[in-house]
Formats: sequence, C-alpha cells, structure tokens
Amino acid sequence: MLPKQKNKVHPQEIRKELRQYQLELNQRITHIEKCCAFASWTKENIHKKECCFFEKGVREDVCKCGYSKTDHVDETIKPEDFTGESWDRHRHVREVPTDAFGDISFGGLGQKTGKYVRVSTDTSPELLYRLLTEQWKLSPPNLLISVTGGAKNFYLKARLKNMFHRGLIKVAQTTGAWIISGGMHTGVMKHVGQAVRDHALSSAMQGQIVAIGVATWGMIHNREALVHSEGCFPAHYLMDIESQGRLSCLDDNHTHFLLVDDGTQGQYGVEIELRSHLEKCISGKHLGNEESHMTIPVVCVVLEGGPGTLNTIYNAMLNGTPCVILEGSGRIADVIAQVAGLPLTRVTIALIHQLMKKFFGQEYENFPDLEIIEWTKKIQDIIRMSHLLTIFTIGEDNHGDVDVAILQALLKASRSSESLGSECWKRQLELAIAWNRVDIAETEIFTEESQWKSSDLHWAMFSALVGNKPLFVSLLLENGVSLRDFLQDETTLCKLYKWMPSCSFLCKLAKRVQSCCSSWKAFPIKSRAHSVQGEMISMTHVSDEVRPLLGSYTEALYPPSKMTNHFNMSMETSVSLSQSPTSSQAPLREDVAAQRDPGRDLFLWAVVQNNKELAEIAWEQCRDCMSAALAASKILKTMAEEGSDADEAKEMQELANHYEKHAIGVFSECHNSDEERAQKLLVRVSPFWGRTTCLRLALEADDKSFVAQSGVQALLTQIWCGELSVVNPVWRVLICMVFFPLIYTDFLVFRRDEVIQRDAAKNKEIKTVETVTGSTLRTNSHGLDPSRVWHPKRLDSWSRLVYLYSSPQVKFYWNIVSYFAFLFLFAVVLMIDFQATPSAGEVLLYIWLFSLVCEEVRQLFYDPDGFGFRKKARMYINDLWNIFDVLSILLLAIGLAFRLTTELFYAGKILLCIDFVVFCLRLMAIFTISRTLGPKIIIVRKMMMDMFFFMFLLSIWVVAYGVAKQGILIHNDNRLDWIVRGAIYEPYLIIFGNFPTNIDYTTFDINSCSMNGTDPLKPKCPVLNENQTPAFPEWLTIIMLCIYLLFANILLLNLLIAIFNYSFQEVQDNTDRIWKFQRYELIKEYHSHPAAPPPFIIFSHLYLFIRNIILCRPPIISKEFKSELPQMEEEKLLSWEALMKDRYLLSTQQEQSQSMERRILDTAQMVTTLTDRLEREDETSFAAMVQRLARIEEQVDQSAKALQWIMDSLKSQGFAAKETQPLTLTTTDESPDIYTSEKEDGFHVNARQFHYPNSKVKRFPVPEEKVPWEVSFSSYIPAYYASEDSEDHVDGSESEALDNYRNPAGRTGIRGRGALSHLGPNLNADFVLTRWRDCERSVLEYLVVWDESQGTLALPGGPVQSADHTPVTLIRTLGKKLYEEINAKVSEGTKVFEGYVDDCRNTDNAWVETTVLNIHLATTSQMMEDINSMVASSHGALQWRKVSGKTRLSSNQRDSLRKVAELHNRKF
Repeated sequence: MLPKQKNKVHPQEIRKELRQYQLELNQRITHIEKCCAFASWTKENIHKKECCFFEKGVREDVCKCGYSKTDHVDETIKPEDFTGESWDRHRHVREVPTDAFGDISFGGLGQKTGKYVRVSTDTSPELLYRLLTEQWKLSPPNLLISVTGGAKNFYLKARLKNMFHRGLIKVAQTTGAWIISGGMHTGVMKHVGQAVRDHALSSAMQGQIVAIGVATWGMIHNREALVHSEGCFPAHYLMDIESQGRLSCLDDNHTHFLLVDDGTQGQYGVEIELRSHLEKCISGKHLGNEESHMTIPVVCVVLEGGPGTLNTIYNAMLNGTPCVILEGSGRIADVIAQVAGLPLTRVTIALIHQLMKKFFGQEYENFPDLEIIEWTKKIQDIIRMSHLLTIFTIGEDNHGDVDVAILQALLKASRSSESLGSECWKRQLELAIAWNRVDIAETEIFTEESQWKSSDLHWAMFSALVGNKPLFVSLLLENGVSLRDFLQDETTLCKLYKWMPSCSFLCKLAKRVQSCCSSWKAFPIKSRAHSVQGEMISMTHVSDEVRPLLGSYTEALYPPSKMTNHFNMSMETSVSLSQSPTSSQAPLREDVAAQRDPGRDLFLWAVVQNNKELAEIAWEQCRDCMSAALAASKILKTMAEEGSDADEAKEMQELANHYEKHAIGVFSECHNSDEERAQKLLVRVSPFWGRTTCLRLALEADDKSFVAQSGVQALLTQIWCGELSVVNPVWRVLICMVFFPLIYTDFLVFRRDEVIQRDAAKNKEIKTVETVTGSTLRTNSHGLDPSRVWHPKRLDSWSRLVYLYSSPQVKFYWNIVSYFAFLFLFAVVLMIDFQATPSAGEVLLYIWLFSLVCEEVRQLFYDPDGFGFRKKARMYINDLWNIFDVLSILLLAIGLAFRLTTELFYAGKILLCIDFVVFCLRLMAIFTISRTLGPKIIIVRKMMMDMFFFMFLLSIWVVAYGVAKQGILIHNDNRLDWIVRGAIYEPYLIIFGNFPTNIDYTTFDINSCSMNGTDPLKPKCPVLNENQTPAFPEWLTIIMLCIYLLFANILLLNLLIAIFNYSFQEVQDNTDRIWKFQRYELIKEYHSHPAAPPPFIIFSHLYLFIRNIILCRPPIISKEFKSELPQMEEEKLLSWEALMKDRYLLSTQQEQSQSMERRILDTAQMVTTLTDRLEREDETSFAAMVQRLARIEEQVDQSAKALQWIMDSLKSQGFAAKETQPLTLTTTDESPDIYTSEKEDGFHVNARQFHYPNSKVKRFPVPEEKVPWEVSFSSYIPAYYASEDSEDHVDGSESEALDNYRNPAGRTGIRGRGALSHLGPNLNADFVLTRWRDCERSVLEYLVVWDESQGTLALPGGPVQSADHTPVTLIRTLGKKLYEEINAKVSEGTKVFEGYVDDCRNTDNAWVETTVLNIHLATTSQMMEDINSMVASSHGALQWRKVSGKTRLSSNQRDSLRKVAELHNRKF
C-alpha cells in the first residue's frame, strides 16, 4: 500500500521553513564576510617567493629554479637588472603577496576539508603563530608534538602501527596538543594522517585533532588547484597518487597546511628551517596564559628515518627537546634504539657500521666512512643526553602506550632540567594539569619521593578548579590539599567566581556587581580608593545573587563584613595559575570564618555553574551534606525555571534530581541507623545554608521523593499525633475526644508513657545482666552516672487533657465534626429556615461563617518560617483548597449583601445555595489525610484537567451537529434560548441517550411545537409541507444522527475513557508520593490551628489578636518543624551524618561495581589486557631467543679467536710481544681495545661539541674511542681556528709549533688556540667564598655571581697568569676593596681542585686549567660586612646560596662545590 501523500501546506511549516532559510542565509553572509576579511589580511601580511630571473637549466624551457618558462612572468625572461649574471637563489628570488590560501576540500568519501596558505621561507614565525591562533581560530596548544622520520613509504608492524595511531591521538586529544608533520601523503606523514582519520571515524573520542602539515610548495603534486589571487573557499584538491611521479600529494587527513615556498621547484627540505623556527617560536609561548611561568613543551616523535632524521634528532636534543624513538619502525630509529642502553665505550664505529648495514640494507653501500664517523659521534652525544631520550619498546610494560611514553619523556626532561627540587616537581605537576593527565601525575609525580604540603598545592588546586579538571581536584585532595586552608580567605573564593566559566549565573552576578558599583560611584567610599579599574566583586554580591535562588526566607550565606574584600571583575585579563591565590590577603574575622564550611563554598561554586563532576567532589567534602544536596536541588530547579536555554535547563533539572537522590540515600542510611537522630537532621537549623532546615528545603525544592520517604513520613506522623503515641488506633482517639476521662487510664497511650516503658525495659535488661554476670562494669558502660541521668516523669492529669486536645490529629477530627455540623445548619437554613428576617439559626450560621473567615485571615498572616507577606500570599493562593475558601467567602459576602435587600432577596438565596455547593466541594480536603482516599483525590484532579481539554474536542462535534440539525429543521428562529437549546443542549443530551423526536416522520407530533414560535414554552415547528408533514429530508437527518452517535458516543467517549485509564495508570505510581508530599501542608496547618473548632474558635482568634496586636508580644515559636541545637550536639550530629554519608557512598560504589554493565566492561578490559599480554610475551620471547642466539654466537667466536691466539703463542714459543696482544672482536685496524676503561664516560665532552662557540667553525667528529692520542685515527683532519682577539697569533709558517702543545685529555676536533688567549694551558682561578648562615652553623652558604644576560650562575673567578694570583676580573665583579681583601686571604684559602677542565673552548693545542680555592669567612669579620653590603647593592648580581646538590652551576664547578661541602662535613 502506498503511503498517503500530504498535499496540505500548513502556515506553521511555511514559517518554520522561512526561518530556517533566513538562518542559513545569515550564516552564508557571515561566512562570506569572514572569508573576505581573511583574504585581505593574508594578502597584506603573507608573501610567497617567485623567480625574477629566467636562466636556462638542464632543459631549455626550464629555469634553474625548477619552474618552466611559462611559469615566469614576462619581465623575468630578459631582465635588464641582472644582465650578465648567473642564477643565484638568494639574489634572483623575490617576495610577492601570496596567491594560494583559503579552504581546501579533498574529494572522496567524507569530504574532508582543511585550511591552507602558501608562505615564504622568510616569513616570521610570530606571524605564522598569529595566523594559526587569530585567523584560523586555533586554541593555543598545551603541547607541541613534532613527528619526524622517513619521508618515503615504509612498512610498519601492525601492532606498532596501531599503538602509534592510538597513542598519538590520545595524547593530542587529552592534552590539547598540536601535531606538526610534513603534511604529505607519504612516509611518517601518511601515518600521522591515518591516525587523525582513525580518530575521526571513532565514536568513542570527541573533539577535533589539530594536525598541521608544513610542506614544501615546490614538491606538491596538483598544486595548481590551490592558486587563486583572491583565495579559494574552497579549493578542490585532487589526490592523484598514481601520476605524482617524484612529487607528492598533500595528505587529506591533516587539518591545516603551511606550504613553504623558496621560489624553487623539486627541492626537498625547503620547509625544515621555517618549521624549526616555528616550533621554537611556539615553544617560547606561555602555557595557558600570559603570566604563567611555563612555556609550551615540545616533544619530537621519531619513526624510521635516515641521516636527515638523525640530524633532526641531534639538533632537537641540543635545543633541549625530548625525543621519543619508536623501536621497530626501522632504519635510524632502530639503530639508536639498539645502542641506547649500552655504555658509550661499547658504541663504536664498528658497531654503527654493523647496525647500519643491518637496518639500512643496500642503502648502506652508499654511505662514506667519514659520514659514519660523524653519525657515530652524534649517536654517542644523543645517548649521553639520556634525560632527553626515550625509547619506546613495544614489548616493555613500563611504557604502556605511546601517549604515556611521550608524556613520560617530557616529565623526564623537565626533571633533569635546570629546575631542581620543588621547582622541578612543580613544573611537572603544572604540565600534568595542563595536559589533564591524572594517570601521569599519579605514577610520575605523586610518589613516595615527593613530599607535598597543602600550601604547596594551592596553586595547583586553583588551576584544576578553574580549568574544570575534576580528576585532578580529587587527586589533589587525596594528596594532602586541605580545603579549609585553601579557602581560608575570601580572596580565593572571589577569584574562583571571577574565573568561573561563562554561564547564566555569572551574567547575573556581573550585572549585580555593575549595579552596586554604580551606586558606589554615586556615594564614594574612601576604602575603595585603592581600586584602579574594572568592577569589584565580593562574596556579599554572591550571597545576594544566591539568596533568591535558595529562597528569600533564608538568611545570607555570606553576611556582609567590615573587611569585605573586593576584586577586579574584568574578563579580558589573565591570572597566573602557578601563584598561590591565597597569599596576599588577611584572613576573615573569626566569627565569620567559624560559620563557613569550605566544602559548602566550593560546592555552591560548582552548582551555580551546573558542573556535575566538580559539584560531586565538593559535595563529598561538605559537612552538612544532606542540607547541601537539598539546597543544590532547590537552586538548580530555580535556575532551570529562569533559564532560556532548554538544553541547559534540562541538564539542571537532571542534576537537581541527582542531588535529591543523594539526599534520599544519606537520609535512608541515617534512618536505618538511628531514627531519632535522623529526625533531628530534618528539623535542625543549618547555619551553613541560610539557617533553614532540610525539611523546608525539600518542600521548597518540590522534592516529592525525599518527603515521601518513610523516615520523613514518620516524623510528620509524630507531629500529627502530637504528644499522643502513633500506635493509638483512630477509634480510641475519637472515643477519648468525647469521653475524655478515659485518658487517665491506659486506654490511650502518650509518647511520655512510651519513653518510660522503654527506659524501664532497658533498666530491667541491665539488672538481668548484672544478676547473671555479677558485675557492674557493663552497667556503667551504657552511659553516665545514673544519678545524673534525667528520668522522665509521668504526665499529670491537666497535661494529659491539654496534650489530648492540642494534638493536630484531635484538632482535625473536631474540625470535621464542626464542618459537618456547619453544613447541616447551612442546609437547614437554605431549605427550611430562610426568612425575610434572619432567624436565630441563620444568625448562628453567619457567626459560624465569620469565624471561618477569621481563621482564613489568621492562616494568611501566620508566617513562622519568615517567608514574607508576598511569598506567603502567593503560597496561599496556589493551594486549591484555599481558592475554594476564598471563593466561598466572596460568594457569602455577595449573597449576604443581596439577601439583606428586598429587591435582591431571592438572588441572594441563589448565591448562598451556590456557596453551599462550594463548601461541600471544600469537604474533599478532609480526605487528603487519608492514605486510601488522599491519592484518589489527586487522580480526580488529574482527570478533571484531562476532561477539561477533552471538552474542546467534544464541543466541535456537538456544535457541528447541532447547528446543522437546527438549520435543517427550523427556519429562521429568532429566539436565542431555543436556538441554544436546539444547537447545543439537545445534541449534548443525545450523547447520554435522550434521542430527539423531531427528526423522524413517525415520531413527529405537531402539538409539541409552535408553528410561528410564538409560544415561549414550545420549540418552533419544522418546515411543513402542504399536508402538514415535515418537509426536511428524513434520510439525511437520520444519517447525520447515526454518524454523530458513532463519533460522539462510541469514539469520543471511549477515547475519554482511554484517557482516564492512561492518566490513572500514569498517576497511580506517583499518587502515593504526591499525597505524602501534600500531607505536610495539612499537618502544618493543623499544628498551628487553634484547639477550639468553629464557631468557638472565635475566642482563640480574639486571644491572639489581643496578645499579638495589642500587647505586642512575640509569637510562640514551635520547635516541631525548626529546632536550634546546642553547639556540642550539632557537632556530634554532623560527624554522625558524615559517617552515614561515607556508608552511602561506599554502598553506591559497590552497587555500581556489581552492576551488569560494569561487569561486562571489566570483563572486556580483562580480555583485552590478557590478549595484549600474550602478544607481548610472544614477541618478547622471540626477541629474547634471538638475543640469546646472538650472544652464544658471539661467545663461540670469542672462544675460537682465543684458542687461535693460544695456539699461535704456543707455536711461537711464548714471545712477550705476542703475550700482550689484546683480545679484540673488531674488524678494522683503527678500532680501540674493547676493554678500555669507562672512567672517561662523561669526561672531555664539552671540548668535542660539533660547533665551536662564537664562530662558524665546525669540529671534526671525534667518537669516544678515538679521543686518546694513543689510538690511531688516520682519517682525523681537524680544522685550524684562532680567534682574532687572541693575544698571540700563529700563522701558517708557525703551525709546526702546535705540535709542541697537545691537549692532555685527547682529541677535540679542532687545531689552534681557538678562543683562548694562548697555546697550551690557560690558567683560571675560582673562589668558593663560604659562610655560616647563623650562629648554630646549621646551613653552609657560598657566594655566587648571577649573569643576567646569559641566565647562568658561576663562582667568582677568572683567568690568571699563575696559580697564586687573583683574577683581575674580580675588580669588576666585587669592587676594588673586596678584591684587595680577597687577594690578602688567598694564602689562607684551602685548595679544593687543580687541573684540567672540560671547557667548550678547548682545542687540540690550547686548554683550560683551573685552581679552585675555598675561603671561609667568619660571620663577624669586616670582610663579611663588606661582602654583605656589596650583595645588598648589587641588585641580585651577587647572591648567597645554600650549598646543596640543587645548585645550577656548571658540572665542573658543581664538583668543586661538592668537595667544599665534604670539607665542611656537610651533605651535598
């Protein structure tokens, strides 16, 4: 069957489509405006490079720049400016505005898009960073991941490939990192793109990954599609991999492209320099905000790669960038991974040859020996910087995944950087928070080695809260952060509100602050003179904004104080998260601080921003947790009602329900443990939440489920019964109401009697225990001294009588009796005794009614909770029964006024009769207390609403049939009453079976109607024929009646029954809960109700009027609904509540862990873990077997060579020269002895750096094995260098003199004197000036010089002519006077060190030798005073520092300082 086509067009749908079209049009216009603005900015700031001089290359139509002749502009073919010149890249390439930028769209599945721009190699990195963050709207990264490696396609093992993809994306997403690669669809760049693609296809991970491709413009295939002078939005790029040749296509999985252009085509590596500058620029940016002390960390991830990748790794590590190398990816990555764990002496040229041949294959044959020597030296330097090198091995458990290895590498690098001690841990923690990686913080930072104080972590807590990192907040609380210390000042709390994320509460708070500031400006206050700009915020503003949400009946959460702290509210400034926000302001007054709960403060801050995770953590820290949960429910529901965003309101409603469940859970635990204490929690005044109660909060928040709990209902039942016991049957209470002498018997039980019986039973049990055990110890352990315990006494006769008739239950029953009597009197007066002159019974009725009016007035003005008249009046009118009361009073007043007049006497009686109906309906209120009938009244109210809306649907059929019938039968009837009767009343009666007789010829009676409608008591006759029979078509009226009955009687009435049935089923489950909630109002009403029923209640009203109005006495406050506990009892109760909360949370966790979903997830995780472990063990066992076989092969080879050497020695009859022959495994003549001592590892390192300082000279690579002069190194050809500022110069004719000076530590890779003053040893003297910080000699300090330009610390010293001289440079550092004093004490100094120093200026023929002297100064000496005055006036250039291993001196001077510490018996 074909679906039915909808041909009708509804106006509402048209309007919806128009609005949608207008929205799309506005979006397109906005997009076009943004594209135009971006194009204008790009053409103004970004440039490309193009060749301006065409010179034939290998082919006639191709320039030496690589572009064809047609790609050049006409003026470059025969330029006049470059006549006679040959093509030069630096001279004949110029910059012009770029012509390739915009959006790029890749074809194929998914329609992937990105952004791109063609930039010059000379583009400023700062400009590119602005492009990324300001124009392309990228958020600044928390981490920069530079992926490098093989540029050609290579094979990667499936397991390693999956781990790389998963780990790279995980670390990028969790830390908010940028990934930078080459951007091409080849090699490692292709793997990066595939990782981004896998992330995009994964539904488990959300958020965009930023993958920036920095590619060479001249190597891009199909780049012509990207060129347009005004930009492409978008440019449709075709990935044609098959025909790309030696060029490469862009990778379609990268999100942003920087296409680097140097004016040439077909040249590799053009982008390397600009990429390194961009990475360095980004690494210099502040992490998080401008005032942060942290910069964006950078990590280099290496897969495969060749010699170029080795240079990239080496340069990155020299710049302090940690590198993560994936073992198993191939080539240079595997070479470095194989030697990373070996001692430097074992990393030989021969070993590198062997590994190169193994991992590079045929490519190894093209490597020159000199380059392998250089690579050996670089690999040794890389291994030496072990703190920057991380090898990710797939078979090791310590790394886990790639993301963990990357983050651990960064933390390892920061741990070994210049930051030492607490600064190092602080830096690592700041990085972990910025990355939001709690797992890294738990395993790497919060260990047994690091000891944290609460104050040391306040900055981290502030950062985690502001950054919305709930897992870190929990971790910090677990590791010692005290919320009381953290929120001791209002300063921190105000800053938290200032840095709150954008939400509706923050907007309202900002408006309140602005309004307050405008009023302050009108009345200036001197105390505000210190504020410079922006608005001020205080906790008073927060309190004023929260109070309407919580309820106007509550008191201020933060009462105003004389010491109110104000803070800048401006939004655009930043705050340093690394500084503790609680360090600058004085604490609050003690009385205000005593009423503050830091858990409450943090919980409120989280709730008003609708942050579920942080609110959950803060709620667990609240002291008054049940009140906090109910207050959160009230605040969130109020905010949801006021909010305009439907989705946000839904989230708030869900969170409110969540905290209602928390309150229910905690109260259930409390009630199950101790019912009496649980009831105290309900009615106790909470000083932390506006001095209100849990019960009041639950009622205001409309938390029906909480109020419906058995414990809450037990309290309400107890209040309902008053001093009577809840076990009394109703019939006994009713009998005692009439025959009150029965209360003096045991016929009715009072609560006091129950307490006495319970105590007697307890004492009897104790005595039994004493009798059996013969000891009184157990008796005394039950409580205090029996003489001090208060024992309740039995009630006297008067108290029993008062308690009986003051019970709300008894009041209610008397009022029911009184109300029935009133209705009976009312009915008698209306039906029997309603005279022109009011009779005695009628007068009594009016007096009775007046007492009811007085009671309603009393209820309206009775306000024990302090709601205020407006809220009280609103609550009064919102109650349905009060509406009935007001309506009955109004009808009574009008009816009585009409009744007292002769003209309106009968109208007054009619109004009073209608009023009687209202009073009878009001009688239903008495059933609300009944457990059986109370819920049914709620169902009736729901069905009445359903029926009210159903009548609109029914009226359509009634009116349609009635008007049509009336028009067919009757012609021009002008009597309105009969028109209404015929068109509405008769069709309505037809539904209930009253069928009409005038639509059928057989039942028509002409005597029952009036021909012309002149008879007012008869309807007008239908149109008649000549024979006096009806002229209407009988068949039509009968068919209309049948159709009407079919739809009205059968369809609509059955629909109404179905609606009622659905409403009953829907409401039935909640009626009990709703009834229990509404039961409170009835109980509270009769709790404050006067004891006497109407009409005698008038005397109680008269008493209240005299007492409260005339005598002005305060009203009597009942403690049944609101009680103030003593301080000691309050503390005990809150401690017990906290214990119950912990039990509830523990049981909740157990339920979640035992749920079916959790078990399935745990099982799946265990299966995955076991599978990974089995695969890892297989690979590990295979690798271990290969290593064992290789080791056995090596041992067999050594044994064979050793046996051969023994045989040769025996044959030669034991010559000594043969006996000393070394046992070696190397195959080259220049290989060193494998038994060379490793004592020189780390020595003579600075003197072999590749780049000589302050020059462009490059050292000859000298591997570790070739350092000693004794080892042959035939290919060693070092460069000669002597700086121009040297004291003596050696020209080429004097080069033979260099052989007279040879560096005692070995080869350095450069000849000459270098930057030193002369050949041979250059003497230097350093002084360690020490002192004791105090008289107790607890801390040893030394004097250090701070070089601000270099950012380094050094000992005072300098070059000298001989070891017994003082450096002249000290005059500039310390002054002439101190120089002379130190010179006089040189002879008293202790020589700590003297000898060769590993200096970066050392050469083969010139080196530095240093003498270090320790001069210890007495605290009271004159020289000490002169040094202290010099330190004070040096502005930090001179400093006293503690002698410790955390110093930032150079390695040589640190060794000297260690010896000084040993000299003074101090731990270093």
